Amino acid sequence: MTGAVQRKSLLHPDRVWSREEILVRDCPVPRVPGVYAWFFKQVPPGVPTDGCIRQRGLWLLYVGISPTAPPKNGRQPSRQTLRSRLRYHFRGNAEGSTLRLTLGCLLQEILGIQLRRVGSGKRMTFTALGENNLSTWMSENAYVNWVVFDEPWKLEERLIRSLSLPLNLRDNGTHPFHPVLSEIRRAAKERARLTQISL
Repeated sequence: MTGAVQRKSLLHPDRVWSREEILVRDCPVPRVPGVYAWFFKQVPPGVPTDGCIRQRGLWLLYVGISPTAPPKNGRQPSRQTLRSRLRYHFRGNAEGSTLRLTLGCLLQEILGIQLRRVGSGKRMTFTALGENNLSTWMSENAYVNWVVFDEPWKLEERLIRSLSLPLNLRDNGTHPFHPVLSEIRRAAKERARLTQISL
């Protein structure tokens, strides 16, 4: 599959996949490297959609990859795959998922959730109840598509440079929503640091 075909398949898919379809035992996502695109039925409050791709009534707001680019310091590269990463985004927590952190911060008033320090105090999540509320919202509103790509960080860079992806922060500093989202996340983390640790 050529780069142009992969891009079209990712951004204008014949179908997208729901949380329930990804979390089944016979998961359709392959255990290989690749790029994924997140489409949303309901756009979180304040997120601009100007210039964003709209496909089948859904807005493309975020792209990601698995694994990340190999470290340049000689450390072992990530062993994550498309399957492990997408399943974590759908059922993990904000500490391990940038997407969940961003969505939770944007939806905190609607869902009645708040970022908190948990465990030893070094980790930040929306607590078990909050993460469950966020997962429910994602079940109703978030859909994903993916393409297999051996060096996904190369395709991700091109996509972020050429598309309007308001929920991406890394390498997306020229997007007008970047400073707004950065401040929302910063403020949520600062409030969490000033709040008692949750069990």
